[in-house]
This record gives sequence, structure tokens and C-alpha cells, in this order.
Amino acid sequence: MKQSLQLKMGQHLTMTPQLQQAIRLLQLSTLDLQQEIQEALDSNPMLEMEEPQENTPANSDGDKYTQQEQETTAKASDGEDSAEWNESIPNDLPVDTSWDDVYQSAPSSGSSTYDGEDSDYDSRRGTTESLYDHLTWQLNLTPMSDRDRILAMALIDAVEPSGMLSVRLDELYNDLQSQVEDLELDELQAVQHRLQQFDPCGVASQDLSECLLVQLQQFDPATPFLEAAKLIVKQYLALLGSRDYRQLMRRAKLKEPELREAIALIQTLNPRPGDQIASGEVEYVVPDVFVEKREGRWTVELNPDIAPRLRINADYASMVKRADSSTDNTFLKDNLQEARWFLKSLQSRNETLLKVATCIVEKQRGFLDYGAEAMKPLVLHDIAELVEMHESTISRVTTQKYMHTPQGIFELKYFFSSHVSTDSGGECSSTAIRAIIKKLVAAETPQKPLSDSKITALLAEQGIKVARRTIAKYRESLGIPPSNERKTLGI
Repeated sequence: MKQSLQLKMGQHLTMTPQLQQAIRLLQLSTLDLQQEIQEALDSNPMLEMEEPQENTPANSDGDKYTQQEQETTAKASDGEDSAEWNESIPNDLPVDTSWDDVYQSAPSSGSSTYDGEDSDYDSRRGTTESLYDHLTWQLNLTPMSDRDRILAMALIDAVEPSGMLSVRLDELYNDLQSQVEDLELDELQAVQHRLQQFDPCGVASQDLSECLLVQLQQFDPATPFLEAAKLIVKQYLALLGSRDYRQLMRRAKLKEPELREAIALIQTLNPRPGDQIASGEVEYVVPDVFVEKREGRWTVELNPDIAPRLRINADYASMVKRADSSTDNTFLKDNLQEARWFLKSLQSRNETLLKVATCIVEKQRGFLDYGAEAMKPLVLHDIAELVEMHESTISRVTTQKYMHTPQGIFELKYFFSSHVSTDSGGECSSTAIRAIIKKLVAAETPQKPLSDSKITALLAEQGIKVARRTIAKYRESLGIPPSNERKTLGI
């Protein structure tokens, strides 16, 4: 095979380092952005936080510090020399240059956190107590022999987050026989009964019946219908779960008013006692956009508190000299260019977020005025066409960004939904259909709940044609049980 050289021309897209940074900042959540800003402030001497001035009128945008303002601040301190160092700094890096090749890597995400005046470090970084810790703390305060304490720790280790035991008591007994000499099953049961009196009551139970029965034991014996409730929980819990009230009244020998009062007492119990003890880190939702109605028009504003206002340090910027290749001057030039790119990326992020949020509000005015039932179908492509951006950019903007509205706080992705055709030739949003289903179920007769087929027929009367299986899918997504599980006793 003969070797030869060929010359070809072609076009391909290469992302510059500054474009990569802009995209990364665009998809960050509010808390992540605050951390990223703090890391930039720590690593770049050219960046500084602008201190609020009481006698200075606030910027109308509040949350944006424009590139023109940043450069004006730097030029004011430079005087005539500012034009010289501006000319010596390129606008873009070569496309084949890596960001890490030019600038030192920023600190890791866990190395620093934003600690502004309004930040709540303790609550933001604090973790709540787990069920295991809560039970262990109570065990340490309980007088108990060393032998019983070993059994109690084995039981606590077997407790699931819901509060139930993950294994049967006899299985745990077989495992402990090799560790505890002359262990009897009654001894393990006695320790279990002591743990069941811990807070939350009913923890360390083997099944639902045992858990509810332990909680009923804490009631005053004179409580009305207590014995009927114990009987149902102990022997007929399956019939209660299937809502077979006729069979339940016949077997328990209870009249309908008595059964209704006993069920009301059972409903005050907690089938998952472990859920009372929260576990895991607290997650915060900070709205990025505020939407309110002013003089009959919906206005959109960015949250001015989501990030501190930054500017270029004029004193350091004035030290940059033209035609000086010393190490110190090169360091200043590099950091100045990085600071300008960072501020430009922040400005681009804010402008894009405000633009997308404004388009969403324009499309979903009905939702803001009347609620979820007036939600219109909307897809990423619709917003992408309006703002003249790619759908992937819209997806990044709407992920982990929240909008504060009179209807509540929603993620921007909440406003996007598929559509269902109506008899009149229009379209109905799937979010609106879910809201209608929720409204119908809330208004139904408890003794005769609406089936999925009936809901389908009611929607068809409103001109919305939806299959029964689709209604079932929407109902399950709302956490609404089937009609047979929503049925209650007649009065």
C-alpha cells in the first residue's frame, strides 16, 4: 500500500475553556454556586466582594453586576494605564488550550464553603440524629446488666429505619446462642419488650400487628373502644387492611358505630414508628426567581441573595503593566483574565436564567392565576425557540433552579409537561389532568370512592380523552391509593 499525504478542510466545534466554565456555572444549583463563588474569591486575588452601601441606590436588577460596571471600576483606578493592560490580555484562549494548563486547579468542593452574612453554617452542615443513635442514647440511660445490654445492642442493630426488626426473633436467637452462653428465647423477648417501650413506642417489633398492639398498651385502660381496637389489631388486621368491614363486624361481633370508633382509635397509631426520628441531611430549597403580580402584570426578578456581588479589585488591576514579562506581572495578568471570564460567566448565567424564567411565566400565566388545573402543555423545545438557545441549555437552566410564585415554590422543570388532546381540538397538560384527578378524589364520597373508569368518564365529559391505564398511572404518581383502599365505613 502506497503512503501519501492529503490536505483536507473541515469544520468542527471545540469548546473553549471559558465556554466550559460558563456551561458548568449554568447548571449549578444555588448552594453549589455560592460555594463556587467562595472558592473563586479564595483562589483569585483579583476578585473581591462588593460591600453594600446604604447611600448608594441599588441596581434595578439587584443580582447582576454587569461587565461594563466591573471594567469601569478597574479603569477608574488605573487612569491612562488601563488601556495598556487591556490590550495586552487576549479575549480568548486558543481552542486547543486546556483550562488546567493555564490556571491552577481550584480547591476541591469540600475545602471551603460560602460563609456570607446571611449563611446558616450550623443548620446547613448539621446532620440529624438517626434512629440507631436515638435508641443507643436511651439504652445508655437505662439501668441494665451487661448480658442484657449485649442482647439489646443486637436487637438495635437489627432495627430498620422504619422501626421494625429486619429479622425474626427466633432467627436472631439462633445467631446469638454462639455469643451468649445459656441464652433462652424468653430472655431475648424480655429485652425486646423493654426496647419496645423506648421512644418511639413500638420500635423493635417483628410485624405491624405487634407494633400497633404495643402502642395500644400505652393507652389508659379506661379509653373507650380500646379492647375492640386491640382485638382488631391482634386477630383481624388483614380484614381491616382489605377494608372488608362486613366480614370484620361479623367476626369481631361489633356493630358499625363501635367498629368506626375502634378504627378511629387505630388510625391514631403510627405503623412506622422509626419515621418519627428523621435521618439524613437537611436539604434546603432557595428560590432563584421571584414571581409576583404588580399592577395587573406578572413580573420576574432574580433572587438578589443567591450570590454575593463581585467586582475586580481595582488596586490589583492597576498593578498590571504592559510589556512586562516578569513572574509577578504574568501572575496578575492571568488572574485578571480569569476574573473577567468568571464575572462574564456569572452575568451570562443570570441573564439566561432570567430570560428562561420570563418565557415560562409568559406561557404559564393561567397556572399563576388559577392553579395547576390551568397549566398548559410545555416542552423544552418551545422555550428554546423563544430564547434562541439549544434545548440542552434550557435543560441545564431548569435543573435544580426554583421559582417562588403565589402558588408555592416549584422547580422550573415542573412547568414542563406533555399534552393530551381534547374534543375541541385543543391540548390539556398532564399536570392539569393530575390536578383534576386530585380534586375529584378529594370531593368523592368516602363510602363510594371513584374508580379509575369513573374518573375516565368524568374527564371525558369535560372533553379530555384519557385511557384508564393513564389515569391509574397519574393516580399512582400522586400517591392516591386505588378505590378499594380509599373506601371507608358508611354512617
